Amino acid sequence: MAQQHALSGQVVRLAPWSDAATDARTTAVIKAEQLEVVRIVLPAGKVFPEHHVQGEITVLCLEGRILFRTPAAEQQMGPGDFIHLRGGEPHALEALEDASALLTICLVG
Repeated sequence: MAQQHALSGQVVRLAPWSDAATDARTTAVIKAEQLEVVRIVLPAGKVFPEHHVQGEITVLCLEGRILFRTPAAEQQMGPGDFIHLRGGEPHALEALEDASALLTICLVG
């Protein structure tokens, strides 16, 4: 069965899950022609190894703590912290505690 994405104009709730986060999974919120938005669920200790995407990205930490690594810096992110990266820039993530984040990817043609 195909994953359901939000429709244009549809409201999506992205509030922190708190205790329910243990049952939560990473979910694509929308995938449009030029934009993809994903709610990432990161259990404590989970590592996304260094990678890059072609388009620009943003990451908004919704809950928990995340270590965000680039070749230039290693930064801790907590609830409400936001970061932007240019397209093609290598980065890695590590959950310092159970966390969720909103990832936005600009898709390039």
